[in-house]
Amino acid sequence: MDRVERGRYLAFAERIVVRAGAETLPYFRGETFVENKRSDTKFDPVTSADRACERVIRDAIRDEFPDHGIYGEEYGYENGNGLTWVIDPIDGTRAFMSGLLHWGVLVSLFDGEQAIVGAMYQPFVDELFSGDAEQAMYARGGKKQPLKTSTNVKIDQATFGTSGVEWFEEDERSKVDELMNAVRLARIGGDCYVHAMVAAGTMDLSLDGNLNCYDIQALIPIVRGAGGVVTTLDGDNPCMGGTVLCSANQQLHDAVLELINR
Repeated sequence: MDRVERGRYLAFAERIVVRAGAETLPYFRGETFVENKRSDTKFDPVTSADRACERVIRDAIRDEFPDHGIYGEEYGYENGNGLTWVIDPIDGTRAFMSGLLHWGVLVSLFDGEQAIVGAMYQPFVDELFSGDAEQAMYARGGKKQPLKTSTNVKIDQATFGTSGVEWFEEDERSKVDELMNAVRLARIGGDCYVHAMVAAGTMDLSLDGNLNCYDIQALIPIVRGAGGVVTTLDGDNPCMGGTVLCSANQQLHDAVLELINR
């Protein structure tokens, strides 16, 4: 895929997350219907805002790229020509319904192996993060600037974030504990924001467990475009989710994988 085509896809992703993000604002800190998608005792919420937001994105994709596939958290899969737009209409629904700010609209384009472009938008604070794995940008208030990961290569000097330790598998908990004890500062909570902050250079490491593809794909080209590294905990392709580690640079990433997999 040439740079011009990639640029067109990235520009579309940026436009559509902003447009769809506006759809969520009437529901935020207001009245919104919340439904539990789980039938057991666990809680997996979806709100009216999630569904309205995803419908806006799907309609825009059908209009502009009718041959492309679509896969969204709320409305499932529509087959296409091998390029698939992957949507998480609100990543951080629990934060959204609680009135907290750590949530975002996520859109990526997946070619079957890699996430080509990705965009994350938080409409309440008007923050847009986007990237194509070669470059990444941050925009707010009409101003746009490049994103760059930190240069720190030492675990004991690192700032680390995770959305929550409860998401990791039981056999991963000890590894996460070891990493959290090894870093300078560990923060819990943040969903898509912990990975965006690795791209922004304010965090050095982020790690989340039990991810679906739509939870992480949009963040991958942003972190990589800013100079970071993203893999599963086993060092494999993170695009289909699982337990995913984002690091500011390759040296730090290798050190973390060695630490927790030894």
